[in-house]
Amino acid sequence: MWKPDEPYNDLPEPPVDNLETRSVLKATTEARAGLAALDQAVHRLPNPSILLNAVVLLEAQASSEIENIVTTTDELFQLASVNSAHANPAAKETLRYREALYVGIRELETRPISSSMATQVCTSVNGRETTVRELPGTFIGDPVNHTERYTPPEGPELITDKLQAWGDFIHGEHGLDPLVTMAVAHYQFEAIHPFPDGNGRTGRILNILMLMEAELLRVPVLYLSRYIIENKNDYYRLLLEVTKENSWEAWNLFMLEGVRSTSLLTLDLIDKIQVLQTDLRSRLRERTTAGANSDFLDLLFEKPYCRIIDVVERCGVSRPTASKWLNELESESLLQSLKIGRDRLFINVPLMRTLSRRD
Repeated sequence: MWKPDEPYNDLPEPPVDNLETRSVLKATTEARAGLAALDQAVHRLPNPSILLNAVVLLEAQASSEIENIVTTTDELFQLASVNSAHANPAAKETLRYREALYVGIRELETRPISSSMATQVCTSVNGRETTVRELPGTFIGDPVNHTERYTPPEGPELITDKLQAWGDFIHGEHGLDPLVTMAVAHYQFEAIHPFPDGNGRTGRILNILMLMEAELLRVPVLYLSRYIIENKNDYYRLLLEVTKENSWEAWNLFMLEGVRSTSLLTLDLIDKIQVLQTDLRSRLRERTTAGANSDFLDLLFEKPYCRIIDVVERCGVSRPTASKWLNELESESLLQSLKIGRDRLFINVPLMRTLSRRD
């Protein structure tokens, strides 16, 4: 029997036969439709990396914010362009989330999701070698008053076994829709809480990797952590209700709605970015010597904080030419410049304003 102040060593495997209720199946259909529309829209883009670079950083920011690692969009994109030793520590930690996501994607090219992959992702998230918890005393709750809401399983051997069973469930022959599998596996991973630190961020990276492994998403452009942070209280409440009351339907519906609504929001972001690109393309042609240089235009959206050397390398032009193009755009108030150490960054302000909005 589960008690909040005792290690949940008897954490059961998911009740496969009771997970896909009528409501869940309906929500699965809607979530799949949204995700398919997003995946298709991304691959219709002339340059999908424009969206990919932005969404991965936004996902990193939101996922880290859930763990109270807070940085601004500007700080994060600035650090992604110029690696500064004096950068905000929270921004540096947030960038590790992006690195960990790409570690997982590279691993997916050669092997399926597994407990060892989860360990590797968590190691990258934490920036240090990470293994399953060995010491007792971990709990989720109020650390000041030592009030436990949930105490995960204890003992490295037990944790390792449960993490192995988690990986087996993801690839099991249970016939569940991959979106339901993702929702259930996410609960299971968070309930196991296998590592001393970084479990939440690792679990959210694994969500994306599961969708990619199931070929529901070809590139990691689902900004799911935004949905979680906007519904943070419900997220933690529903996680706990699965443990306390076996309330799988409410949890699955929550996660499926996250996939559906986030897909639509990302589709809207694609539309907004394309409007900005069209506007800037016409202004480039009319007001600058860069004309309609497509590489230059793409670069200003791939790297909203752009350096002169970035233009030189991407467009194959001289440094004076690159500097002239960027200065022309700044004189037309289409870019703003910022001095960081020896680097001068040119900021695509309309794009950053669009990426920073949460409406």
